[in-house]
Parts: sequence; structure tokens; C-alpha cells
Amino acid sequence: MAVLATAGSLTAAGQTDLSIQASAFAGSLNTRQKEKALFAFENEERYNWNFVPMSRKGIPFQDMDSRQKELAIALLRATLSDQGFRKASGILALEAILREVEGRPVDDSYRDPQQYYVSVFGTPSSQNLWSWRLEGHHISVNVVSEKGGIVAGTPSFFGANPAIVPQGKERGKQVLKDETELGFALVNSLTEDQLKVARFSETALREIVTGNQRKAKSLQPAGILFKDLDGAQKESFLKLLNVFVLNYEFGFSSRLLARIKEAGIDNLSFAWAGSLNPGSGHYYRIQGPMLLIEYDNTQTNANHVHTVVRDLNNDFAEDILREHYEKNH
Repeated sequence: MAVLATAGSLTAAGQTDLSIQASAFAGSLNTRQKEKALFAFENEERYNWNFVPMSRKGIPFQDMDSRQKELAIALLRATLSDQGFRKASGILALEAILREVEGRPVDDSYRDPQQYYVSVFGTPSSQNLWSWRLEGHHISVNVVSEKGGIVAGTPSFFGANPAIVPQGKERGKQVLKDETELGFALVNSLTEDQLKVARFSETALREIVTGNQRKAKSLQPAGILFKDLDGAQKESFLKLLNVFVLNYEFGFSSRLLARIKEAGIDNLSFAWAGSLNPGSGHYYRIQGPMLLIEYDNTQTNANHVHTVVRDLNNDFAEDILREHYEKNH
């Protein structure tokens, strides 16, 4: 799919006003398409997120014409950073590869990059709260916008199956490579005593613990705290953290990182379960007072990655909405 190269207006913070792209996309839809894609901001569907192949609400790429697809991708491009957009594009492309790996026919719709759905909640505006979602097998991007910028970007799910393409012309392709390699680098840099604190099980968890829960909660065990790492290990930890935080456009990434720092970098922890070497099941999490990141690679002979970022205070802009409610009532 081509990416539409449009220069939207900028917010006061210097980022692209998402409402420009979202309005263009919504305005391109016909009446029947709008009935599928557009919802009230208060609609409970906004909280109905998932990351498996299933029937979804919204409008899939397959029901859009080429212009509408370009507008939808332009909205995604404005929402994510370069690294985040590369991952999302790579995950979409993996659907056709997975279809081939599983020996499905070329017209199979179970593994299909066209089966990703766009939904818009509320009226895109440079002033009011509104939201949009891109979701399908292995991507769930949930964004709430106000004054043109992003005020909430979680839950955010990226997955990859196969994690490493085993055959064909794309053999060796690894969409979520940094998530895997930097995780192993950090856990294998720990001393024996540190590992006893960080590694809570020799067996990997079968799935991310929080699943598609509407509201995520802190998990135990906590793992090893950032403050208990040495200088090189702290640097590795922050590199791994940035792999997840910097998937969003710069303005929101910066604000999210500022909130993590405000809650205390020393309060972040790293916990591991499973194998210390690639090829066998492994799981890790990073968590703190307001942040939870989970990574799991156990399915399909440990060649199937799931990752999720949760804001324990502000998933779906819950904290922002609470503020608005208190102010207006």
C-alpha cells in the first residue's frame, strides 16, 4: 500500500495534527462505509481490543478503494514514529508470508493483510477528544487525540508470526528483532545473583499475562530494579525500553517518557521467565508505577512473538477522561 505524502497542519507542539488525516479518511467514506467505520466516542466498542484473527468491527482494508487505503495509512504514519511504522508495515506483510508458511491457498482470508480494520470514535477535531484504532491479527494501535496531538496511545500491541521467517525469499526476516535481541542481551548481562532476582521461572509463560484485558494491573514478581543494575546494564535496559516507547510519533513518545521518568526510572523493573538462549520459549516484562510492557515468545516452537505496552493509569485515556469529568462536573 502506498503512503500518502501529505503535509498536515502542525500543533503548537510541532507535531502533525492527526485530526487532519482522520477527517480526510472519514470524509472519503461513503454512507455504507461510514456505518462500519465511525462510532461515537463513548461507544463501548472503543474498549473492545484484541490481537488474534477474528471478526472485528470497523472497516477492513479490503473494503476500501486505493485512495481510502492511502488515507488510512497516512493516518497510521502520522501516529507512529519511523521505527513504529516500519514494524507495523512489516507485521502487515507477514500475513502473506504466514499464509505461505502454513500452506494456505493464495486467496485465503484467514491470513490476509487486507483483514486489518480501521475505526474512528468521535468526530476528528483539533480541539475535542476523539480516537482511532487500527487492528487485526498482531496489531492493535489505540490512540486518543486532543488538540491535534496524542494524549493516549495504549493498549499498543505488536506481534510477529513467524518471528523469524524460516523459508522463501524473505527467509531470515525478523520484524521485531530488537525486542528479542536486546532482551537477551540484558538478561545475559546479569550476574548470577542478579539473575536469581530477575528470573522468576525457568519455564516461559505461554502468553502475555494481561491478554486483552480492558484495564491492566501491575504484575508480580517484580524482577530486578533498575537501580540495582550496573552502568552498562542500565544502558541496555534503557535501549530496550526505547524499543517500545519510541514506536509513537515524537511528541507522544517524549511525553510518555517524561511520565515514566516522573514516576521514577529507579522504580522500573525487569523480570524474565524461560530460556536464556534463542530458540526456546522465553518471556520478559518491564514494569513500574504507571507502565507495563510484556514480551512473550513461546508459541510455534518459540518463533511467534507477542508484545504489548500498557499505561496502568491512562489506557484508552482513562486518566484524561477522569480529569475532564471532574473539571466539567
